[in-house]
Amino acid sequence: MRREVARELGEFVRQLRRRAQLTQEQLADRSELSVRTVRRLETGTSSDTRLSTLHHLANGLGVSTEERERLTAILDSARPEPVGPLESAGRPPARPDPTDPPASPDPTGPPTGPRPPVPDPAAPHGPSNDAIADAAASLAREVRRRLLREEQHRRVHDPFPLPVRYGPAPADLMDRPENVQRLRPGDAPEDLDLNGELGNVVATYRGVTSRRLVVLGRPGSGKSVLAARFALDLLSSAPLSRVPVVLGIGAWDPDRTAPRDLLVDHLQRDHPHLASRMPDGSTLAAALVDADLVLPVLDGFDELAEDLREPALEALNSTSLPLVLTSRRDEYARAVRAVGAPLVWAACVELADLGAEDLAAYLPRTDRRAPAPGEDGGPELWDAVLERLQARDTPAGVRLGEVLGTPLMVTLARTMYARPHRQDPAELLDATAFPTPRHLEEHLLTGFVPALYRHRAAERGETEHGQRGHDPARAHRWLGHLASALDARNPGDRQDLAWWRLGESVRTPTRVLHTVLVSALCMTAALCLVESLGQAFLYTSGFDPARLLLQGALAGLLSGTTFGLAHCALAVSGRAAALPSRVRLALPTAWRPAARRPGEVRARFRAGLLGGSVLGVGYAWADILVRAMWDWLPDTGLARTATDKMLAFGLTFGLTAGLVFALIAALEVPVDTTAAATPSGLLAADRAAALGQFLLLAPAITLGCALGGSAIVALLDLALPWSFTWPLTVALPLAAIGGLGGSASYVLAFTAWGQWLTTARIWLPLTRRLPWDAMNFLDDAHRRGVLRRTGAVYQFRHQSLQQVLARPRPGADPGRRPAVEPPGRRR
Repeated sequence: MRREVARELGEFVRQLRRRAQLTQEQLADRSELSVRTVRRLETGTSSDTRLSTLHHLANGLGVSTEERERLTAILDSARPEPVGPLESAGRPPARPDPTDPPASPDPTGPPTGPRPPVPDPAAPHGPSNDAIADAAASLAREVRRRLLREEQHRRVHDPFPLPVRYGPAPADLMDRPENVQRLRPGDAPEDLDLNGELGNVVATYRGVTSRRLVVLGRPGSGKSVLAARFALDLLSSAPLSRVPVVLGIGAWDPDRTAPRDLLVDHLQRDHPHLASRMPDGSTLAAALVDADLVLPVLDGFDELAEDLREPALEALNSTSLPLVLTSRRDEYARAVRAVGAPLVWAACVELADLGAEDLAAYLPRTDRRAPAPGEDGGPELWDAVLERLQARDTPAGVRLGEVLGTPLMVTLARTMYARPHRQDPAELLDATAFPTPRHLEEHLLTGFVPALYRHRAAERGETEHGQRGHDPARAHRWLGHLASALDARNPGDRQDLAWWRLGESVRTPTRVLHTVLVSALCMTAALCLVESLGQAFLYTSGFDPARLLLQGALAGLLSGTTFGLAHCALAVSGRAAALPSRVRLALPTAWRPAARRPGEVRARFRAGLLGGSVLGVGYAWADILVRAMWDWLPDTGLARTATDKMLAFGLTFGLTAGLVFALIAALEVPVDTTAAATPSGLLAADRAAALGQFLLLAPAITLGCALGGSAIVALLDLALPWSFTWPLTVALPLAAIGGLGGSASYVLAFTAWGQWLTTARIWLPLTRRLPWDAMNFLDDAHRRGVLRRTGAVYQFRHQSLQQVLARPRPGADPGRRPAVEPPGRRR
């Protein structure tokens, strides 16, 4: 941010704060920001102020719509507009080249070029409507930024976009023209112009009165690229009445989730700040959808499970929601025949194949080597291939032309045969090696990953951030494991590669055993640590290492068994994989009251009560067994002592854990940062949430058990004839063991970050199925173009590539593949 803009913004914020008669500390509390952030804003020393930060300030200050717009305008003035080289020199700008990409030198940074217009809900101004308008504007900016970044990773504009063209689909795959144009009875329909190419798909969509469009094409024909470009062009056009949001629907179950709820869930997953609650109790995501401010671009109808396509089409037909739907032609046609109707009110276009002329214009420009002046460069890299493609005089040339008719295969070919690796693309014309188009496709798909992971020198700074070149064979094995893990899921759930689900590739018995070992180690370590400190500062008896190790082993075994049984129960119910935390802990204030979630609070209390009671009883048995083995208890008193300890320990740990977990549920508020919408950002947010839970759970359970246990024992002493005592010198170490060991076991076994840490960062690398730094490997695969990123999850670039990588390689160790057999292969 420029210094003068930062000063202007700081002065305006300071004026608003003084008018509201607030201190910086009060404003920080109201805005849910740190005092340091407010101070830096007012002094003009903040170099990277985000739009979401200004929204929080505006909410805390209670500013008017005009003042909020002025805040945004000041921030926008700090974002540089693109200036061409001729214009900057004072000469008239050159005529733009239609093959040039949109002006955005760095899609990961602030977007440049035309900014997306802001949708405006058609409702009177008010606090709720202002919040919805702000959320829509923020969503438009974030969607545009992400789509530009994905275009960069896919190299769509390198050297220029392939000419993806389309025309009208067969009449039996679209609704009647009078329905598409929403005509009254008796009105004659006009001719729809459904011919176009990548750059004018928005015009085609706006020519459809119903605002419902189906895009069909064969695998790799560019449907996803067209969907993304449509959203970007729509965001840059005016007027913008709805924010286009591209979402893959391969995992949608229409029997359980309505189209509206699918869109709301997607917004809350990929934009966590939209989970914030409105005054009426609904989320911002739901308010945006209900206000008709979101245009769903549903990508991948063909990726739905076959038995779900018919109910999915029926569900979409039951709504009048404007939308864009992409699919392969054959899968969509079968669903239309099964339902007896296409997508109602929808026009339908079909993508055309690339021609030899398109390839002749494109492929030579992907070869960056040009002969020097006066040098005879010889034949170009693609000359032999293009000659056969244009002549179409051999069966091999015809087959290759059919395969290279899709942008996907062209991208694979240019990557595989890029210089300086001295592979000759003329080998693609070998009819013996590639007798069918399928053989050619398999060759290009198989060679894509090794071509991307060719050895190269690491750039300066890459190794500092964990980014380095990977061995092609290892990278192929790791990607193969990820693809196989997706392929092993149920149909319809084989697309999203989420970091919190990587542990699902491990067999359920192994995961249960893993949980037992992790919990046992946590409890054993906690007992040994606390007992060692107790011997040094509290106890007067001699130190017995053998007794300490035995007690730690028994306590760890019983604790691990308890957590293992809990994990087994969750696995049976299908909830073994923990979801990332979408909340954070915050104390209620006058401007941020506590969330009203009595159902969640009661559920957490019951879970804590049950888990704490079982853990307390288990620790009581460990203590009794150790004392019995050391002959500290006479046989006649063993049963009575066991009963007393189980009752006291079970009630103390159970009630304390229940109350603490209920308190955490009451203090949780949704995260309000868009940084948590990327895989690495969500992982960092979940790590912070998990560590925050541990830092709260450990001392709370320790103090609760130590102090609350005395009250519980005193009450039981009034009702039962026993002489059990709970001295603080004994209760405090005991409570510390339960607090530290139990909290650590819970965080590592039942939070998304804990499961990620123990499986993806330790277990899977030990078994050579993933690298030690899995997240950086995923991010690197995304930068190379193997994966694409959709919000907080990754996906393989194309379903065909995922299927090829999922196949066992010749000579590969079958034990390294995911344990679960794909449902489609089960007998």
